[in-house]
Amino acid sequence: MQITCVYVTTAVASYSAVPADYQGKPFTDAVHKTGPPNIPGIVQCALYDLGGEGVAYHDTDAVNNGSGKLNLDPIHQKAHASPYIWHFRQDEGVDISYVKDGADLSHTNLVSPHINQLYIGWTEDGEWCNYTVNVAQPGTYLIKCLYAHQANTVTFDVNGKPAASCRLPVPTASYHHWNFAEIGTIRFPEGGLQLLTFHYGKGNNFAYFQFEQVDSKSLGAGRTERDAENSGAPF
Repeated sequence: MQITCVYVTTAVASYSAVPADYQGKPFTDAVHKTGPPNIPGIVQCALYDLGGEGVAYHDTDAVNNGSGKLNLDPIHQKAHASPYIWHFRQDEGVDISYVKDGADLSHTNLVSPHINQLYIGWTEDGEWCNYTVNVAQPGTYLIKCLYAHQANTVTFDVNGKPAASCRLPVPTASYHHWNFAEIGTIRFPEGGLQLLTFHYGKGNNFAYFQFEQVDSKSLGAGRTERDAENSGAPF
């Protein structure tokens, strides 16, 4: 199947560092000890910052409908996972579950996720998550996403300012049919620690984002990074 990606124009963020009044902290626990995710690299959706509702995330209700509800049922506590995965961040409002052998891998996916991959689900309009990220160097980055279901638009802020509007290119058959695809670009005007805010709405599961820096050669002869951002076209 040929997949056509729709790119949407990005904007340059105005701030160049994590806002001084931000109270969230990069996620860490006994398993995840490496600190902020690096860009270029992968940002796992379930590893949003620590800080709670209104600081690190906004969710429409306080119940984690995956780890704190669905996966309390022994039927959903798959042997290929573990209690750590079953109940990941169960007391927080963001709804998290994991890729299961039956629900997610018993059929053909456009791109199959890894078993036990954590993801954000039960999404609703107006929800968001914050990620403190470590950007290696300023520039334009291609964003790829592992997602399921509707071909919706998602947006990103950098340090509190709009930075990218991206389109999931094709719908999948259900919340448990997955795809991994290019969704757009984002520009980080500075390197170092930055606050990335992911805004999403109803109709998707989100596993992770992969950020790849775009160099002048990949843009083609005569094109600049700014040209790519302003055109909204594939590289």
